Amino acid sequence: MTESPSQAFRGSYVALVTPMRAGGDIDWKSWQRLLEWHASSGTAGVVVGGTTGESACLDDDELRELTIEALRIGAGRMQVIVGVGSSCTRTTIERAQRFARHGVDGLLVVTPAYNKPPQRGLIGHFRAAARAVDCPVILYNVPSRTAVDLLPETVQQLAAERNIVALKEAVPSLERIQELRRLLPATFAILSGDDATACRSLSAGACGAISVTANVAPGQYARMVSAALAGNVALAQDLDAQLADLHRDLFIEANPIPVKWLLQQMGMIDCGIRAPLAWLDEASSAPLRRILQQLQLAA
Repeated sequence: MTESPSQAFRGSYVALVTPMRAGGDIDWKSWQRLLEWHASSGTAGVVVGGTTGESACLDDDELRELTIEALRIGAGRMQVIVGVGSSCTRTTIERAQRFARHGVDGLLVVTPAYNKPPQRGLIGHFRAAARAVDCPVILYNVPSRTAVDLLPETVQQLAAERNIVALKEAVPSLERIQELRRLLPATFAILSGDDATACRSLSAGACGAISVTANVAPGQYARMVSAALAGNVALAQDLDAQLADLHRDLFIEANPIPVKWLLQQMGMIDCGIRAPLAWLDEASSAPLRRILQQLQLAA
């Protein structure tokens, strides 16, 4: 299916890690280096403070500074999306209003974790957040993390809101993507949130991806997405096949532990991560070391 060019979000997006020093403080020089790298690698936009960015362990002041720097470096080069979701609707509204004022391109609002609201509760939650701001809102469905699934029929209802314009769908199902595409307007952006199935999802109606893999292979990932959207299926599949081990092994431990380890090995960031997460267990490093050699990722 040909996607509408009026979609606000399209292409390769990275769920960007938050670089930290060994003690857990944010490493601002590495943040700038990552942003410059993505801006020059074909990345359409960055997600600041998403799951991969350790959103649960960032305070709002840190998220604000990360966002401001991303906007400065990305200006005119790539979009900046910031994660503002929480398990409380009131808190989500407050955060959405706070970050919309910075002029970001979009607000990523995840389904509330842990409290498992029904579909009518999800509708109320997302509508309240969207109606509190003028900024474009991207729904984020990741039931493996939140224990609640935002169903396609619910997304269809939410798409009637003027500024709910996109969905990051992390359910690894082509049938889910196809159903969403059938139910939603052509201008509504469906973004894959599962790297292992993203290439096929693009052929099934997605118009982009928000990726973990793109943290370490942004140029190749962006070329894969571009090829798929241009209808060059063979090239897209070839580029994706080269990344298949990376898609898989970036989840040998909880995200973002493996991706941060790889970026540290590449010389892009320091070895910092915030508790309760921990640095990669040496016993888990062997497949990632093979990937470094295979893809020649080491700096």
